[in-house]
Amino acid sequence: MTTTFQAGINIAIKIPKNKYEKTVAFYRDILKLSVTEKPIVNPTVSRTHEVIFGHNIIWLDCVDNYTHAETWLQLTVPHVEEATDYLRQHGIETCDEIEELPKDMHWITDPAGTVFNLQQHDNKVK
Repeated sequence: MTTTFQAGINIAIKIPKNKYEKTVAFYRDILKLSVTEKPIVNPTVSRTHEVIFGHNIIWLDCVDNYTHAETWLQLTVPHVEEATDYLRQHGIETCDEIEELPKDMHWITDPAGTVFNLQQHDNKVK
């Protein structure tokens, strides 16, 4: 079976706590995008806001222990474990210690350090 990767709709921007309020205000008040705070229970993310960004969703995540912002992207595949095996064969290991996530997903990074959430396609919507 051939592994195919597709961009997911979710983009997470991990934002240091001292820049979080100004960043939320930028998306809400300056860009005038739809911004909604969402409840979250996560050991590394203290707050999150959902930003409707065209066909995508940007998640503004407040992280207390970061010194600079990072952008994380979503990749979707038909079968997560097959894709994980494929990536390992090409020297890309999972790094699930980055942040807590469901067991059927994995974190990977590209050589530059960009973080990707690897998860199964949502076949309900196409």
